[in-house]
Amino acid sequence: MATSSYLSLVAILVAPSAAYGARPSLTRLYSSSPPPPENTLVSDDPPLTTLPSRSRRAGKRKPPVLNGWVPTYGEFCYGLPGACPPLGNWDPIGLCGTGVPLEDVRRYREAEIMHGRVAMMASVGYIAGEAWSPIVWAGKVSGPANDQLQQIPAPLFAALSIAIGICETYRARRGWVEPSPDELFSLRLTYYPGDLGFDPLGLKPTDPEEFKTLVTKELNNGRLAMIAVAGMCAQEQVTHQTIADTLASYFH
Repeated sequence: MATSSYLSLVAILVAPSAAYGARPSLTRLYSSSPPPPENTLVSDDPPLTTLPSRSRRAGKRKPPVLNGWVPTYGEFCYGLPGACPPLGNWDPIGLCGTGVPLEDVRRYREAEIMHGRVAMMASVGYIAGEAWSPIVWAGKVSGPANDQLQQIPAPLFAALSIAIGICETYRARRGWVEPSPDELFSLRLTYYPGDLGFDPLGLKPTDPEEFKTLVTKELNNGRLAMIAVAGMCAQEQVTHQTIADTLASYFH
Protein backbone atom coordinates (compact mmCIF):
# COMPACT_ATOMS: atom_id res chain seq x y z
CA MET A 1 0.00 0.00 0.00
CA ALA A 2 2.97 2.28 0.42
CA THR A 3 3.39 2.32 -3.31
CA SER A 4 0.04 3.91 -4.17
CA SER A 5 1.61 7.30 -4.81
CA TYR A 6 4.08 5.65 -7.18
CA LEU A 7 1.25 4.03 -9.20
CA SER A 8 -0.54 7.35 -9.41
CA LEU A 9 2.65 9.15 -10.46
CA VAL A 10 3.45 6.66 -13.22
CA ALA A 11 -0.14 6.74 -14.51
CA ILE A 12 -0.04 10.54 -14.70
CA LEU A 13 3.22 10.42 -16.65
CA VAL A 14 2.37 7.52 -18.96
CA ALA A 15 -1.34 7.65 -19.70
CA PRO A 16 -1.51 11.21 -21.07
CA SER A 17 1.17 10.37 -23.61
CA ALA A 18 -1.05 7.56 -24.87
CA ALA A 19 -4.25 9.53 -24.86
CA TYR A 20 -4.57 13.24 -24.08
CA GLY A 21 -1.27 14.31 -25.60
CA ALA A 22 -1.47 12.07 -28.61
CA ARG A 23 -1.47 13.35 -32.16
CA PRO A 24 -4.60 12.54 -34.16
CA SER A 25 -4.35 9.62 -36.56
CA LEU A 26 -3.30 10.48 -40.09
CA THR A 27 -5.79 7.95 -41.41
CA ARG A 28 -8.94 8.13 -39.30
CA LEU A 29 -10.95 5.02 -38.63
CA TYR A 30 -13.81 7.33 -37.76
CA SER A 31 -14.81 10.88 -38.55
CA SER A 32 -17.63 13.18 -37.57
CA SER A 33 -19.46 12.31 -40.78
CA PRO A 34 -22.04 9.46 -40.94
CA PRO A 35 -20.67 5.92 -41.27
CA PRO A 36 -20.11 4.42 -44.75
CA PRO A 37 -22.52 1.91 -46.33
CA GLU A 38 -22.69 -1.52 -44.74
CA ASN A 39 -21.43 -3.26 -47.87
CA THR A 40 -18.05 -1.53 -47.68
CA LEU A 41 -15.21 -4.03 -48.07
CA VAL A 42 -13.74 -4.66 -44.62
CA SER A 43 -11.15 -6.79 -42.92
CA ASP A 44 -11.26 -7.04 -39.14
CA ASP A 45 -8.20 -6.06 -37.13
CA PRO A 46 -8.51 -8.45 -34.17
CA PRO A 47 -6.96 -7.58 -30.81
CA LEU A 48 -3.71 -9.01 -29.48
CA THR A 49 -2.09 -9.37 -32.87
CA THR A 50 1.46 -8.47 -33.74
CA LEU A 51 0.76 -8.11 -37.47
CA PRO A 52 0.80 -4.62 -39.02
CA SER A 53 -2.52 -2.83 -39.11
CA ARG A 54 -4.64 -3.70 -42.12
CA SER A 55 -7.18 -0.89 -41.82
CA ARG A 56 -5.46 1.16 -44.54
CA ARG A 57 -6.05 -1.64 -47.08
CA ALA A 58 -9.48 -2.52 -45.75
CA GLY A 59 -10.97 0.94 -45.97
CA LYS A 60 -13.55 2.33 -43.57
CA ARG A 61 -16.27 0.24 -42.01
CA LYS A 62 -19.46 0.76 -40.10
CA PRO A 63 -18.68 0.87 -36.35
CA PRO A 64 -19.64 -2.41 -34.66
CA VAL A 65 -21.96 -2.69 -31.68
CA LEU A 66 -19.82 -2.86 -28.53
CA ASN A 67 -21.46 -3.78 -25.21
CA GLY A 68 -24.76 -2.57 -26.61
CA TRP A 69 -23.31 0.77 -27.76
CA VAL A 70 -23.02 1.93 -31.33
CA PRO A 71 -21.87 5.51 -32.09
CA THR A 72 -24.83 7.85 -32.54
CA TYR A 73 -23.82 10.75 -34.75
CA GLY A 74 -25.24 14.06 -33.58
CA GLU A 75 -25.52 13.01 -29.93
CA PHE A 76 -23.26 14.29 -27.16
CA CYS A 77 -20.15 12.12 -26.84
CA TYR A 78 -21.61 9.91 -29.61
CA GLY A 79 -23.96 8.34 -27.09
CA LEU A 80 -21.28 7.03 -24.72
CA PRO A 81 -22.53 6.70 -21.12
CA GLY A 82 -21.29 8.97 -18.37
CA ALA A 83 -23.60 11.99 -18.35
CA CYS A 84 -26.02 12.29 -15.42
CA PRO A 85 -27.91 14.96 -13.47
CA PRO A 86 -27.39 17.63 -12.35
CA LEU A 87 -24.57 18.46 -14.79
CA GLY A 88 -25.82 16.38 -17.72
CA ASN A 89 -23.78 16.90 -20.90
CA TRP A 90 -21.11 18.99 -19.18
CA ASP A 91 -18.30 19.86 -21.57
CA PRO A 92 -17.15 23.46 -20.98
CA ILE A 93 -14.18 23.35 -23.39
CA GLY A 94 -15.86 21.33 -26.14
CA LEU A 95 -13.77 18.16 -26.10
CA CYS A 96 -16.74 15.95 -26.98
CA GLY A 97 -19.03 18.38 -28.77
CA THR A 98 -20.48 18.19 -32.26
CA GLY A 99 -17.81 18.01 -34.93
CA VAL A 100 -15.16 16.30 -32.80
CA PRO A 101 -14.10 13.07 -34.58
CA LEU A 102 -15.37 9.88 -32.97
CA GLU A 103 -11.85 8.47 -32.81
CA ASP A 104 -10.78 11.39 -30.61
CA VAL A 105 -13.81 11.01 -28.32
CA ARG A 106 -13.11 7.31 -27.85
CA ARG A 107 -9.48 8.05 -27.05
CA TYR A 108 -10.49 10.70 -24.49
CA ARG A 109 -12.87 8.22 -22.84
CA GLU A 110 -10.12 5.59 -22.69
CA ALA A 111 -7.86 8.07 -20.91
CA GLU A 112 -10.60 9.22 -18.53
CA ILE A 113 -11.61 5.78 -17.37
CA MET A 114 -8.01 4.58 -16.94
CA HIS A 115 -7.05 7.67 -14.94
CA GLY A 116 -10.16 7.18 -12.84
CA ARG A 117 -9.30 3.57 -12.02
CA VAL A 118 -5.77 4.46 -10.95
CA ALA A 119 -7.09 7.37 -8.89
CA MET A 120 -9.60 5.13 -7.09
CA MET A 121 -6.78 2.78 -6.08
CA ALA A 122 -4.54 5.69 -5.12
CA SER A 123 -7.22 7.34 -2.97
CA VAL A 124 -7.48 4.15 -0.91
CA GLY A 125 -3.71 3.70 -0.99
CA TYR A 126 -3.04 7.16 0.45
CA ILE A 127 -5.06 6.37 3.59
CA ALA A 128 -4.20 2.69 4.02
CA GLY A 129 -0.59 3.11 2.97
CA GLU A 130 0.10 5.87 5.45
CA ALA A 131 -1.59 3.87 8.22
CA TRP A 132 0.05 0.49 7.62
CA SER A 133 3.43 1.23 6.01
CA PRO A 134 5.27 1.92 9.28
CA ILE A 135 4.02 -1.45 10.57
CA VAL A 136 4.65 -3.44 7.40
CA TRP A 137 8.12 -1.98 6.87
CA ALA A 138 9.05 -1.85 10.57
CA GLY A 139 9.37 1.91 10.46
CA LYS A 140 11.62 2.02 7.38
CA VAL A 141 8.81 3.50 5.25
CA SER A 142 6.67 6.11 6.97
CA GLY A 143 5.33 9.63 6.77
CA PRO A 144 3.16 11.21 4.03
CA ALA A 145 2.51 9.09 0.96
CA ASN A 146 4.16 11.78 -1.19
CA ASP A 147 7.47 11.07 0.56
CA GLN A 148 7.28 7.27 0.61
CA LEU A 149 8.40 6.57 -2.95
CA GLN A 150 12.06 7.28 -2.29
CA GLN A 151 11.92 5.12 0.86
CA ILE A 152 10.90 1.94 -0.98
CA PRO A 153 13.72 -0.65 -1.39
CA ALA A 154 15.20 -0.72 -4.88
CA PRO A 155 14.20 -4.35 -5.69
CA LEU A 156 10.54 -3.61 -4.96
CA PHE A 157 10.74 -0.39 -6.94
CA ALA A 158 12.07 -2.36 -9.93
CA ALA A 159 9.38 -5.03 -9.55
CA LEU A 160 6.65 -2.40 -9.53
CA SER A 161 8.08 -0.77 -12.64
CA ILE A 162 8.09 -4.11 -14.47
CA ALA A 163 4.52 -4.90 -13.34
CA ILE A 164 3.24 -1.54 -14.55
CA GLY A 165 5.05 -2.01 -17.86
CA ILE A 166 3.42 -5.43 -18.35
CA CYS A 167 -0.04 -4.01 -17.63
CA GLU A 168 0.42 -1.11 -20.03
CA THR A 169 1.76 -3.40 -22.74
CA TYR A 170 -1.27 -5.66 -22.40
CA ARG A 171 -3.60 -2.67 -22.63
CA ALA A 172 -1.80 -1.31 -25.68
CA ARG A 173 -1.90 -4.62 -27.54
CA ARG A 174 -5.55 -5.23 -26.73
CA GLY A 175 -6.96 -1.80 -27.42
CA TRP A 176 -4.65 0.07 -29.77
CA VAL A 177 -3.85 -0.34 -33.45
CA GLU A 178 -0.18 -1.08 -34.11
CA PRO A 179 1.48 2.20 -35.13
CA SER A 180 2.46 2.72 -38.75
CA PRO A 181 3.51 5.75 -40.82
CA ASP A 182 -0.13 6.30 -41.83
CA GLU A 183 -1.88 5.35 -38.59
CA LEU A 184 -0.93 6.52 -35.12
CA PHE A 185 -2.67 6.64 -31.73
CA SER A 186 -5.84 4.88 -32.90
CA LEU A 187 -8.06 2.51 -30.92
CA ARG A 188 -9.22 -0.71 -32.55
CA LEU A 189 -12.71 -0.74 -34.01
CA THR A 190 -13.50 -3.83 -31.94
CA TYR A 191 -12.38 -2.25 -28.64
CA TYR A 192 -14.77 -0.55 -26.22
CA PRO A 193 -12.85 2.11 -24.23
CA GLY A 194 -11.79 0.64 -20.90
CA ASP A 195 -13.02 -2.90 -21.56
CA LEU A 196 -9.83 -4.91 -21.06
CA GLY A 197 -11.61 -8.24 -20.59
CA PHE A 198 -10.40 -8.45 -16.98
CA ASP A 199 -13.39 -9.42 -14.83
CA PRO A 200 -12.35 -12.11 -12.31
CA LEU A 201 -15.50 -11.60 -10.19
CA GLY A 202 -17.89 -11.68 -13.13
CA LEU A 203 -19.36 -8.24 -12.39
CA LYS A 204 -19.79 -7.15 -16.02
CA PRO A 205 -23.51 -7.20 -16.93
CA THR A 206 -24.65 -8.84 -20.14
CA ASP A 207 -27.65 -6.51 -20.46
CA PRO A 208 -26.68 -3.30 -22.35
CA GLU A 209 -28.73 -1.01 -20.08
CA GLU A 210 -27.22 -2.51 -16.93
CA PHE A 211 -23.76 -2.19 -18.47
CA LYS A 212 -24.43 1.48 -19.26
CA THR A 213 -25.51 2.11 -15.66
CA LEU A 214 -22.44 0.35 -14.23
CA VAL A 215 -20.07 2.26 -16.52
CA THR A 216 -21.65 5.56 -15.48
CA LYS A 217 -21.16 4.66 -11.81
CA GLU A 218 -17.52 3.73 -12.44
CA LEU A 219 -16.89 6.98 -14.32
CA ASN A 220 -18.44 9.12 -11.59
CA ASN A 221 -16.46 7.37 -8.86
CA GLY A 222 -13.30 7.73 -10.93
CA ARG A 223 -13.91 11.43 -11.53
CA LEU A 224 -14.40 12.03 -7.81
CA ALA A 225 -11.27 10.00 -7.04
CA MET A 226 -9.16 12.04 -9.47
CA ILE A 227 -10.22 15.25 -7.72
CA ALA A 228 -9.66 13.66 -4.30
CA VAL A 229 -6.17 12.38 -5.11
CA ALA A 230 -5.16 15.74 -6.55
CA GLY A 231 -6.33 17.35 -3.30
CA MET A 232 -4.48 14.82 -1.14
CA CYS A 233 -1.27 15.27 -3.11
CA ALA A 234 -1.46 19.08 -2.98
CA GLN A 235 -2.32 19.06 0.72
CA GLU A 236 0.64 16.89 1.66
CA GLN A 237 3.00 19.01 -0.41
CA VAL A 238 1.91 22.05 1.56
CA THR A 239 1.56 20.61 5.08
CA HIS A 240 4.10 17.74 4.88
CA GLN A 241 1.74 15.74 7.10
CA THR A 242 -0.23 12.55 6.56
CA ILE A 243 -3.93 12.80 5.78
CA ALA A 244 -4.78 11.43 9.25
CA ASP A 245 -2.53 13.96 11.00
CA THR A 246 -4.04 16.84 9.04
CA LEU A 247 -7.57 15.72 9.93
CA ALA A 248 -6.63 15.27 13.58
CA SER A 249 -5.30 18.82 13.74
CA TYR A 250 -8.80 20.17 13.11
CA PHE A 251 -10.10 18.53 16.29
CA HIS A 252 -7.40 19.86 18.64
